[in-house]
Amino acid sequence: MNYFIITGASKGLGEGLAMELLQEDHHLLCISRTESEQLKKMAAAKNVSLDFFLYDLSDTQGIPDLIEKIFKKIDREQAKGVYLVNNAGLIRPVNRVEDCPPKEVDKHMRVNLLAPMLLTSGFIKHLQDWKVEKRILNISSGAAKNPYYGWSCYCTGKAGLDMFGLCVSEEQKNEEHPVKTMAVAPGIIDTGMQSTIRSTSARDFIHRDKFVSFKETGQLVSPALAGKKLAHLLLSDKFTDGEITDIRDDY
Repeated sequence: MNYFIITGASKGLGEGLAMELLQEDHHLLCISRTESEQLKKMAAAKNVSLDFFLYDLSDTQGIPDLIEKIFKKIDREQAKGVYLVNNAGLIRPVNRVEDCPPKEVDKHMRVNLLAPMLLTSGFIKHLQDWKVEKRILNISSGAAKNPYYGWSCYCTGKAGLDMFGLCVSEEQKNEEHPVKTMAVAPGIIDTGMQSTIRSTSARDFIHRDKFVSFKETGQLVSPALAGKKLAHLLLSDKFTDGEITDIRDDY
């Protein structure tokens, strides 16, 4: 049995990835604030094990307890592989840095950076002596490398997540049964996050018209297609420990 812990799995890219992973001998453990009825119906139809853990990842203090609950669903004797996908993320606040509300900045960094760090920590602690395949996929972005006007939080959080993954990879190199970590930018996906971007003002995000054009000219990738590519990479020999890449690069 392969176990997949996926954050933000009730919609968008996370849901697209989860749908692709609904396969025989897979057990999905989904963390999100809401459930996906479509995903539940598909899992039932395919007789695939699926559990939703309703949780707001901005509550970082409760993440260790959340991890404990999740691992109670994982049978060590049956596990061939355990996978963590840190997908959940926020785009707001989209403002010049001096106009970003402190509470929104705090929530953003908790969800986009602190939560993945704590989930990764718990994941590694539970699996240290397990002789199974162990992989962590962090959803990155081109914003991790390129500064955007109005995206100081988003760019910083993604850059931090990339560096965190590199540190984890460095720490795991000499372990007998190491956890492999990879970061992947999934491209421009047609999700609610894109809708939020298009609804911002040009003052807050000067590249707004560019993102409106992506939608109008059909350049956005569907969550289903992006999820299919990510699922293939996650389970393939191309999953390269310590690598930061783009899903559009031949995956």
